[in-house]
Amino acid sequence: MNTLKKMASLTAVMAMALTMTACGGGRSGTDTESGTSGDQSGAAAAGDVSVGIAMPQKTSQNWVEAEDMFKENCAEAKIDCTIQFANGGVAEQQNQISAMIENGVKVLIIGAIDGSQLGTQLAQAKAAGITIIAYDRLLTNTKDIDYYIAYDNFGVGQLQGQALMEGLEAKAGASPWDVELFAGSPDDSNSLKFFDGAMDVLQPKIDDGTLVVKSGQKDFTQVATQGWLPKNAQDRMSALLTSTYQGDEVPDGVLSPNDTLGRAIITAVEQAGKPIPVVTGQDSEDESVTWVVQGKQYATIFKDTRPLVAGAVQLAIQAAEGNTSPTVDNAKLDDSQYESMEGNPVKSFLLTPQIVTAENAAEVYKDDTHRMELVNAAK
Repeated sequence: MNTLKKMASLTAVMAMALTMTACGGGRSGTDTESGTSGDQSGAAAAGDVSVGIAMPQKTSQNWVEAEDMFKENCAEAKIDCTIQFANGGVAEQQNQISAMIENGVKVLIIGAIDGSQLGTQLAQAKAAGITIIAYDRLLTNTKDIDYYIAYDNFGVGQLQGQALMEGLEAKAGASPWDVELFAGSPDDSNSLKFFDGAMDVLQPKIDDGTLVVKSGQKDFTQVATQGWLPKNAQDRMSALLTSTYQGDEVPDGVLSPNDTLGRAIITAVEQAGKPIPVVTGQDSEDESVTWVVQGKQYATIFKDTRPLVAGAVQLAIQAAEGNTSPTVDNAKLDDSQYESMEGNPVKSFLLTPQIVTAENAAEVYKDDTHRMELVNAAK
């Protein structure tokens, strides 16, 4: 298992807010639906560093948590930052980024809904001399990108595949084992990375007969979950149980790309009155942390949002100051693995994820007060 280097305790996770807000001081006049910011009092202390932060829909807990963490990190650094979520979709995010450009930000941090659909806005930003940082999801179909900061997404997938195999070995008796595969949304550039990483571990086991995908659905296009919507995953799992697993039959394991979909898959199995298989996940969402400790979900992946947000802000400050060789705490620089388009590698700062199971949850989360409370409550 890859291990995350022991980090100094960072700011505790703030309460999860559901409003869009300007950050760097005061907070007022925000429109929750549109994500437009009103009065930005307190921005005068920000000096010359102005950062626009464009985030996707709040489809999972880590995106919700990131909002308050960005606000806190920007306030501590005394920089002017505006954060907006595009709950209305791609067109809304395009408009939000255009507005940030017009407002004169020096740096854009973008967690894209669809990283391939922002080419026009990124070209405008580049023409204005704005540094562009892709956050968590790579921006594609463009050369107008400076940096990418994320957890090692291929490595996340490898850990998910490893966790599935470990869970099957521990809980499913002798092989061969029946498994089903789920992937994330096809418009998210991370989804294929997660899937390819998992299949790097699982495909050899499928080839040698240790694993059997009983439905025959093995290709990314067959197993992708549009929009990362739990309903889509739950409906597909229910359909698989009806079509492929008769009577009391159930797959021994299910590859789930994140916790939200993992819980939806488990719910479908429970509603069918069948025993829960080994199910993977990602993001260490609250409910899934509880389920992992209780043994209901076998594993999740911990990608601590705190160092990811702190690293993005650190990178933005250095870029705004003109540093052309920035560094990010607790991240390794990779300038070859990720390409925004063929032949255009992106300087990527990658953090290291961790597998979490019931056995090691207390150790992994020991520096995360909130999740440790969940672990202790679930025991």
